[in-house]
Order: sequence, then C-alpha cells, then structure tokens
Amino acid sequence: MLELDKKVFGKITTKEIIGAEPPEIPDTKNNLEKEFTILLEELESSSKESLEKLLKEQKIAQDHINTRPGAMALAQNKIKLFNEYSEKYTQRIQEKLKA
Repeated sequence: MLELDKKVFGKITTKEIIGAEPPEIPDTKNNLEKEFTILLEELESSSKESLEKLLKEQKIAQDHINTRPGAMALAQNKIKLFNEYSEKYTQRIQEKLKA
C-alpha cells in the first residue's frame, strides 16, 4: 500500500498524483509548475551534500509513485506529468552537482 500523504515533489503528496483530485489540467500541472519553481530556487543555496540528499530523495519519490504504474484505476496522465517534472528536477540537481 502506498503512503498517500508522503510528499513526493515539494509539498505535493502521493494522493494528489495518483488520485482523481485535483484534476490534471489545470490544477495538477499548475501545482507541479509552482513547486518546480520553488524547488529550483532552493537549489541555488544548497550545499553539495544537500544536493546529493535531494537527488536521492527525489529518486525514492519517483520509485514510490511508479511502484504500480500499470494499475488502470490510477491517474496515468498525472503520473506521467509527475515523472516529467521529477525528471527535470533531478536533471537540474545533477547539473548543479557537476558545476
């Protein structure tokens, strides 16, 4: 069973990604975009150790959301949208670690 209140992207929880509410467009997309912006701002002042921890935590969150990607009752479109934003975020963390 998934932890529905687990934060998986900033303040966004599992239930917001896999559940019917909020709807994908515009709510979930707007929420992901807002959190993405906040998370990127926070990266600017993060140490290398913090970045490594954030990268590990985000990969765990991705695995958490994708443990049951084939379950048709889940909001597949929202899971895909989450994965897109999560991937962009992990790429930015990796870029910052290399810089």
